[in-house]
Amino acid sequence: MILNDTGETRIRGYLYVLDRSLRTFLPREVVDDAVREVESHIRERVAQVEPVPDARAALERVLGELGPPLRVAQAYAAELTIDEAVTTGRTVAIGRALWHFATTTTAGFFGVLGLFVGYALGVGFLATAALKPIFPNNVGLLVRHGWFVGFGAQFDLPPDVQVLGGYWIIPVSLAVGLGLLIATHRGARAFVAWMGRRRRTWRGRPDEGRL
Repeated sequence: MILNDTGETRIRGYLYVLDRSLRTFLPREVVDDAVREVESHIRERVAQVEPVPDARAALERVLGELGPPLRVAQAYAAELTIDEAVTTGRTVAIGRALWHFATTTTAGFFGVLGLFVGYALGVGFLATAALKPIFPNNVGLLVRHGWFVGFGAQFDLPPDVQVLGGYWIIPVSLAVGLGLLIATHRGARAFVAWMGRRRRTWRGRPDEGRL
C-alpha cells in the first residue's frame, strides 16, 4: 500500500508523540535511534498491506496493532533497560529492571522481594563488621540462657542476654556479607534475563527483538 499525504502526516504525528514520550524514559541520544526503528517497522508493515480503497482505515489498523505511542515508548524503554541490565550487570541498570518487574508482574514482585532479602542480609553482615570495632561489647553472637537467639548488634541488652565473639566476627562478617551481595547480584542478573525471556514469550516473540 502506498501512502498519500494524509497518511504521511498521520505517521509523522504518531512518531512525534512517540519521540516526546520516549524522552521521558530514555536519554536523548537513544531516542532518535528508537524512533527510526519504530518508523522502519511501521513502513514495513504498511508496505505489506495490499492496496485498498480506504487507505486511512488500513493505516489506522497498522498503528492500532502497534499500540498508542506512550505504551510503545514504555515498552521500548523497558526492553532497553532489561537489555542493559543483562548485558552490563551494572547495579543501577539491574535496579531499574527489577523495579520494572516488581511493579508490573506478580512473579517479578515476589522475585524482587526474595532478592531484597539477599541484599539486606549482605548489607547487614557488612554493617556488623563495621560496628564491631566501635561497639565490641554490643556486636556478636547473642545468647540467652545458653541458647543462640541472634547475630548482629544489640545496643539495649536485656539482663539475660550475652554477646559472645571476639574480633574474628569482623573478617567472618565481611566474607559472608560480600559473598551474599555478589551471589544476590548474580542471581538478580539471572532473574532479569529470565523475566526478559518470559516477557518476550508472552508476546509471542521469543527472540525477535523489540518490535
